[in-house]
Amino acid sequence: MVDGAAPQQVFDAALDAELHTRSMGASGEQVVGTLPAGGLGPGDQVTFAARHFGVRWRLTAVVAVYEPPVRFVDEQVRGPFKRWFHEHEFTPNGTDGAGGTVMTDRVSFESPLGPLGRIADALVLRRYMAHLIRTRGRYLAEVLRQG
Repeated sequence: MVDGAAPQQVFDAALDAELHTRSMGASGEQVVGTLPAGGLGPGDQVTFAARHFGVRWRLTAVVAVYEPPVRFVDEQVRGPFKRWFHEHEFTPNGTDGAGGTVMTDRVSFESPLGPLGRIADALVLRRYMAHLIRTRGRYLAEVLRQG
């Protein structure tokens, strides 16, 4: 929940790759390469590099679905997962426009390596990814509250 922010504001903030990297400061995440001027949009790709579990990873994602200010989806093009799908949905909280926005993240992923990947997903990665998504959401909400 982002108090006092309209869905378009939250939508735009969620597509801001620089805000994303700041929200993931603990992993040293950074953008590799250049970003499109004015923020990410439909079909844009971005590559992030970060350290998780002591290993340096790169993930390139594309904005595969872009429906402002309702939702967007990013999907892995290259990276550590066999499959990565992240849907972001933005819903006004209340009917008067002053109630803020509810941001809902739906993440679906699958690690490589067949049965070993499924074990890693079940034992570690699902919980770890949920923590990262919650951390990012809290960070965006705080940035938007501060203006």
